[in-house]
Amino acid sequence: MSARQIWMVLPAYNESENLPAVINGLNKVASNVYNLKLSIILVNDGSTDNTTEVARKHSNGLELEVYENERNLGLATTFKRGMLIAAKKAGPDDIIFCMDADNSHSTGLIPRMICGIEEGRDVIIASRYQHGAVVKGVPLFRCFLSWSMSIIFRLIYPIRAVRDYSCGYRAYRAEFLQKALDAYGEDLFVGEGFSCMAGTLLSLACQGAICGEVPIVLRYDQKAGTSKMNVIKTIWQTVKMLLQARFRAK
Repeated sequence: MSARQIWMVLPAYNESENLPAVINGLNKVASNVYNLKLSIILVNDGSTDNTTEVARKHSNGLELEVYENERNLGLATTFKRGMLIAAKKAGPDDIIFCMDADNSHSTGLIPRMICGIEEGRDVIIASRYQHGAVVKGVPLFRCFLSWSMSIIFRLIYPIRAVRDYSCGYRAYRAEFLQKALDAYGEDLFVGEGFSCMAGTLLSLACQGAICGEVPIVLRYDQKAGTSKMNVIKTIWQTVKMLLQARFRAK
């Protein structure tokens, strides 16, 4: 298993109930099983609970850096801040991850995603649409919406080997991300709200990213609290982002 530095970006908003399981899972992967060098960059998006205190309490042997948004700025801004920090800290051979802080993403996928980067890919996506994926606890309407958007993305802006454009659980080759930032600056991160994940992927594809997917185990049934997604707003933001990204010159 790789001795590269792994940087895990965790955007978090009121995740005090979920973070212990997430960080304990990262600790297990990093220390007990795979002996990875893993650091957490947690961006607290103006939480009103004790998200920061809980994260620090459960970090144990992991290196944890917490960055605070003074108020709730939303996923896109928080994700961008975390990724910019990670890209600045990372060496070219490092791997930058991002995952949800709500305990719906399995930390056990990390080694498999690292292997995808080591095989030569620039972005590895934990995908709901690969054989072997498991999705539990997601309402049928949300599943249908995500599936429909996947088809629309593949028709309008196909990316080789990509079916899941919007899942935020990904691994990025640091060197490629840094070069893309040199080309685009902060405009690399296209889209508002939850659409930022698809927008960022489209930007990276414009830079020639070699992408791959692994089947995700998505466990919405394990997360505490309600979903933070406004479905109607997310649809509009996604359409707007797609129009912006579609006409970006390659």
